[in-house]
Amino acid sequence: MRYPVPAEPSGRLSDAWRFCVGTGRFDLALRRDYQDSLALVQREIGFRHIRGHGLFSDGVGVHRPYEYEGARRVLHSFTYLDQVIDAYLELGIQPFLELGFMPSELASGEQTVFWWRGNITPPSSWQEWAGLVRATVTHLIDRYGLDLVRRWPIEVWNEPNLDVFWLGADEAAYHRLYEITARTIKDVDTSLQVGGPSISPGSDEWMPRFADFVTARDVPCDFLSRHAYTSGPAQHVPFGVHQTMGPASGLLEQFATTRRQVAGGPLADLPVHITEFNSSYRPDNPIHDTAFNAAYLAPVLAEGGELVDSFSYWTFSDMFEEAGIPTSIFHGGFGLLTHRQIKKPTYHLYAFLARMGDQLLTRGEDHLVTRDAAGRVTVLAWAPVDVTGGPAVSGHTVRLSIPFRGESVFMLRSSVSEEMGNAWTAWSEMGRPRSPHPKQLDILREAAEPVRRHRSLPVNGGTVELDLTLDRHEVTLVELSPVVDETPPWWDDSRILGL
Repeated sequence: MRYPVPAEPSGRLSDAWRFCVGTGRFDLALRRDYQDSLALVQREIGFRHIRGHGLFSDGVGVHRPYEYEGARRVLHSFTYLDQVIDAYLELGIQPFLELGFMPSELASGEQTVFWWRGNITPPSSWQEWAGLVRATVTHLIDRYGLDLVRRWPIEVWNEPNLDVFWLGADEAAYHRLYEITARTIKDVDTSLQVGGPSISPGSDEWMPRFADFVTARDVPCDFLSRHAYTSGPAQHVPFGVHQTMGPASGLLEQFATTRRQVAGGPLADLPVHITEFNSSYRPDNPIHDTAFNAAYLAPVLAEGGELVDSFSYWTFSDMFEEAGIPTSIFHGGFGLLTHRQIKKPTYHLYAFLARMGDQLLTRGEDHLVTRDAAGRVTVLAWAPVDVTGGPAVSGHTVRLSIPFRGESVFMLRSSVSEEMGNAWTAWSEMGRPRSPHPKQLDILREAAEPVRRHRSLPVNGGTVELDLTLDRHEVTLVELSPVVDETPPWWDDSRILGL
């Protein structure tokens, strides 16, 4: 079937996919490889905010209690916090602040999560917790200015509906934490953005109860947040997992859940931020490294902005140590990039979107078509995936009729698939070296680049007929630009050899 593309846009393409991206814990940003990776991402994609755990964990060192003259006092130290945020701003990205985990010397218990031991217990002193929040927010305003800091959403904790992240998944205790935190932030300045409850999939009843709580007690809330994943239970193997996958439409259903739950209530018009999403919730699932992941997520990126104000890919880099230090360059990490800046197919899905226009012409189950102010038309197309493990579709076709002025257009096509622009495949064929030597790294970086093709296409009757045949798990970007022919009248290609 050939799809006719409208001549005029139906609206603007949402860039909610670009609002935020995830990261490993806060203090990892002090490392060179991290900053090199983020610089690359910002050059070629350009996210606006970045969110990760551990702002208040011991590795950042903000909370520093001491004894003086027989009394407990607290020094709030911002040495590392300033270095990280300075680096973010220099790279053109702003923080999406997540307040957590609990500093060990303010914690009420010793329960922790992750290899780096983020403390998941409530504070032993609510007054001291409020002082920590107040001091941090006040410092940020003093250093960066209120006009800038008021653009930074502040999220209270991470997935408190799971007992691995919040002791006993105690909802009442989280509500107390949220209320004290939100009121403290607003006491510093009412224009600051605060929200939550940052819940994981599977406990959807938390959101309406949170809405009821903040409404009944008139607790400040400027946005609602939750996470979305579609993978099943982990099937563990040494240093990794395998998981079943639900259809990608399940992510869109999760995106839509919050607005459906608060519809008709006082929070109905609040922004909704998906502050984490991916296929798998595990940082050691090889699916993240594959072309499957890119083709799987393509329809989510194409449609997600119709449902929420932002959805944040978890994460931009494999520099991420929740399950320990990675044992191999490819290890199933969440990142768009591996360590040492090797691009994964999903990286290119984002880079392709970043090159698209902002005028939405049409959208289908396997394609997205836009135009920019200069008249360049861009087509993102993707092959369907089968989450049941059936044979991958090869030879899937997308046929479009695109209105265009002039006599011809220049087509540039960039593709990634199982065979093209896929460093994971090249690494597998190398024998899966855990620590590739420099020459191998160079080969992998080259293998990771999309395959690019180009040609001239005729315009017949004001229309370009575009026929795309897609490889297994292919995601492709086609850029169509009008041709202004400046060939001199004496030019004859047949005479290049002087014959």
